[in-house]
Amino acid sequence: MNYIQFPEKHWKKIRTTNMMERTNKELKRRSRVVGAFPNQESVLRLAVSILIDINEDWITGNKYIVMKQ
Repeated sequence: MNYIQFPEKHWKKIRTTNMMERTNKELKRRSRVVGAFPNQESVLRLAVSILIDINEDWITGNKYIVMKQ
C-alpha cells in the first residue's frame, strides 16, 4: 500500500521522503545548537534522543489514520 491510496489531505504526513527530509532537518537544526561535539558518543546520544522524540510524535500524531481489515 502506498501513500496515494490514502486521502490526499494525509499525503504529507505519510510520504517517506517527506518524513526523511523532516528528520534530517531536525537533526541538523539541533546539532547546530550544540556546535562542536567532544566525541562520537555525544553525537550518537543526541541523534538517538531526537529520533525517539520524532518517533513518539509520529506515533501519537497518526491516530487520524484508521486501518480497516
